[in-house]
Amino acid sequence: MERQLKNISNGVKKITWVNLLHFYQPPTADNETVVQAAEKSYRRIIGALKRNPNIKFTVNIAGCLLEKLDQLGFNDLISDLRRLYRKKQIELTGSAAYHPILPLLPEKEVRRNIEVNQKILKKYFGPGFKAKGFFPPELAYDQKLAKIIKSYHYDWIILDEISAGGRLADLNDGKLYLEKTTGLKIFFRPRRFSRSYVPKIIFGLINDNFKGTVITATDAELYGLRHSDQTATFEKLLKRREIKTLTVSEFLAGLDGTVVKLTSAAGSWESTAAELKKGQPFLLWQNPKNNIQQLLWRLADLAIKTVGANQADASFAWARRHLDRGLASCTFWWASARDFKLFGAISWNPDEIERGLNELIRSIRALANPKTKPAKIAGEKLYLKIKQLTWHKHWHYYWGK
Repeated sequence: MERQLKNISNGVKKITWVNLLHFYQPPTADNETVVQAAEKSYRRIIGALKRNPNIKFTVNIAGCLLEKLDQLGFNDLISDLRRLYRKKQIELTGSAAYHPILPLLPEKEVRRNIEVNQKILKKYFGPGFKAKGFFPPELAYDQKLAKIIKSYHYDWIILDEISAGGRLADLNDGKLYLEKTTGLKIFFRPRRFSRSYVPKIIFGLINDNFKGTVITATDAELYGLRHSDQTATFEKLLKRREIKTLTVSEFLAGLDGTVVKLTSAAGSWESTAAELKKGQPFLLWQNPKNNIQQLLWRLADLAIKTVGANQADASFAWARRHLDRGLASCTFWWASARDFKLFGAISWNPDEIERGLNELIRSIRALANPKTKPAKIAGEKLYLKIKQLTWHKHWHYYWGK
């Protein structure tokens, strides 16, 4: 994607870096995994920002992760995030607390996830906290979601570039894109730079005398947990005079040129043009040919309806907690068995599938109302079938060759 050229300041060719970092660990993740992410990635990023007060990033941190970090005693990291936010060195976005694929859920569940996330962020960042932007998990988006987000008075949303027109688009960073039906500003995330170790890419641009805007949005875990940066490329980059950083809101506010209104397409940051053409924008999490995913969604739908119909139940709070955790995107992602080739390993892990599966069935089991017996029986049958198919596939297909 070509970048619009920017100014030259003090003889140094400037790269304006607009970087959004997504902090997330599944609500079902074990403590060791969260600790590793905190120590290898979150502490590193926060420490680098503290040492470089001129650097600004936009951060999305899932509510379930904030609560987990608190439970595990990472109060120093949360305090540092709060200080960086108050200094306006980081901008925080809204999102969904438990990281579900929002377009695949009923509106009531979507709103609950958004509102719970808002409540958690206010708890840690102050009762007056209000995010300008919204980060949909996995950048999974459709028109229904756009209207919901607008109803909460968000100013902008981040989307993958494929949502610009159902293909990997050649977007212009000097234009302000507006979602036609809602008026939401759209911050498009190009894949060109984000599907890599970003600091290394930007150093390459510096060496090529590039001057312009680089937009990136990646998982925060890329910085340490998933990529070994033994030469501290990230830390070195932040000290380079060629780098100027802006938050997403600052970047959007500075676009005073052409306004482009468009009806953005349903999609995610993993969608392909072929999938969108077939009307399957969320195929990675809901493949009609994937029996395990289809059964998982049947169980999820049963759990949503059963828990929702029993809000007066003495054990409703526990049922609701299990349901929130079970609807996280990871359960369905690990059941996809997609080979990402250059970008990662095969997305198949029966243990991770079971984590979410157990939460879904527990949401139904937890209810005390005797009238839920038919739902319990139906749920147990689905649960056993999913376990059988999962482990049969694992041992027979992946290890039986």
